[in-house]
Amino acid sequence: MTAAEFWDGLAPRYARLPIRDPEAYSQTLDRVRSYMRPEHWVLELGCGTGTTALRLADAAHHITASDFSAKMISIARQRQQEQKIDNVDFVQAEALDRKRADGQFDCVMAFNLLHLLPDVDATLTHVASLLKPNGLFISKTPCLGDSKLWIRCLVPLMQAIGKAPQLTYLRTAALEERIRHAGFELLETGDYPKSLPSHLVVARKL
Repeated sequence: MTAAEFWDGLAPRYARLPIRDPEAYSQTLDRVRSYMRPEHWVLELGCGTGTTALRLADAAHHITASDFSAKMISIARQRQQEQKIDNVDFVQAEALDRKRADGQFDCVMAFNLLHLLPDVDATLTHVASLLKPNGLFISKTPCLGDSKLWIRCLVPLMQAIGKAPQLTYLRTAALEERIRHAGFELLETGDYPKSLPSHLVVARKL
């Protein structure tokens, strides 16, 4: 099963799941909103079923939200129609889509994505190329390398029965260093929630 097939199959159930930690999610959105401006053109990578893009739509001029799962994008577009939000475009595309113009965006977001990618460093370099000078990269990543032992033991079992995708066991310090190496200055970091941790990084393109 390919990664796209996995997420296409998961999409209907994923869309029905409640937000696991509403408090941490709300804190994350508050921090993101504090950096967004009404004139910003924003790109979200790995948007899933569109929840975050739609909730942040009023904080930006325009959001392009992308995901490589066709079924995730279909659900996101349906939600957009129901909510009557007109400044978000949902597009099916890979994180490393080369069709986008360099220097096109004021902000690129990636939530719960980097640990799913086969080449994190290439993606970070690509993100830098998409940003305008001093543009922002805002990400939140489950850092499984810093998680509790039982979580690290459970994931391979779930993968063996087709209930979890391939993952990269990132650590918070190493992730921050990789973002710096891709040409960014870190402005803010935090864990929302702390227990995994799910690590928020706000970085500015140098």
